[in-house]
Amino acid sequence: MTILEQGGAAAPQPSDLIKDTTTQSFVQDVIEESKRQPVLIDFWAPWCGPCKQLTPLLEKAVRNAKGKVRLVKMNIDDHPSIPGQMGIQSIPAVIAFVNGQPADGFMGAVPESQIAAFIDKLTAGMPGGEPSVEEILKEAEAVFAEGDPAGAAAIYAEVLNVDAGSIPALAGLARCYMSTGAIEQAKQTLALVPEAKRSDAAVSAVQASIDLAEQASALGPVAELEQKVAADPLDHQARFDLATALNAAGKRAEATDHLLEIVKRDRKWDEDGARKQLVQFFEAWGPTDDATIEGRKRLSTILFS
Repeated sequence: MTILEQGGAAAPQPSDLIKDTTTQSFVQDVIEESKRQPVLIDFWAPWCGPCKQLTPLLEKAVRNAKGKVRLVKMNIDDHPSIPGQMGIQSIPAVIAFVNGQPADGFMGAVPESQIAAFIDKLTAGMPGGEPSVEEILKEAEAVFAEGDPAGAAAIYAEVLNVDAGSIPALAGLARCYMSTGAIEQAKQTLALVPEAKRSDAAVSAVQASIDLAEQASALGPVAELEQKVAADPLDHQARFDLATALNAAGKRAEATDHLLEIVKRDRKWDEDGARKQLVQFFEAWGPTDDATIEGRKRLSTILFS
């Protein structure tokens, strides 16, 4: 259902603030327009229940922003190539473009307050308040980001004491285990997530981290892989393996560099394998991680320039 014609009192009119885009008009509607003001692109599909919850909230928030930001919607069923190239693997997904590049994003049907806070942050406004449980979860994320996975795990445990089935808390706790190399404990924690919730973005991110870690464990030492690449820069498999090993060692920027080098040299290598691996990195790192944002930006430059 479209809400393009509803509401909106001040110029620019809602029809200008909210629109649908296609593969052909994406560059003009999103990349070029974002050079003038922030643009949110909402990747959705008609069969996606959470999308039907999120899109009206997005439209309302964009109208309330009174022209500070625009909303562009893309049906991934009709136009799969752009979300595929950008590594969008679950919907709803919202990516903010600023100055022609991806700048931030989130996945899932988040509350109205969180959307408002996201737009406020994007437009340099004051973030709005959020429900108490979300505040606790955000505190855990902040503690984790500060390099204290044990402290973050304790906070996630507080949430699980109240709600043993909290998907964000289970995913967060599993991520804490992964950061300390406790892969088996991470697996056991994810096993508590119901099958119907396994596609949740946070759960998928941890699962991707586990898959990448196990993939890296089968490779040789980083030094040996670096020697192979130095001896033959066109050995894409060695460079691919090196990127995987570097990611497992926490060297995200270097891992990104090597995969992008393959994409630039030979996009079709291994059936687009380098880009697909980079997409898995993005999923494991999360949409708001600096490495993901920078990686998407650089990938977009290669794909759309």
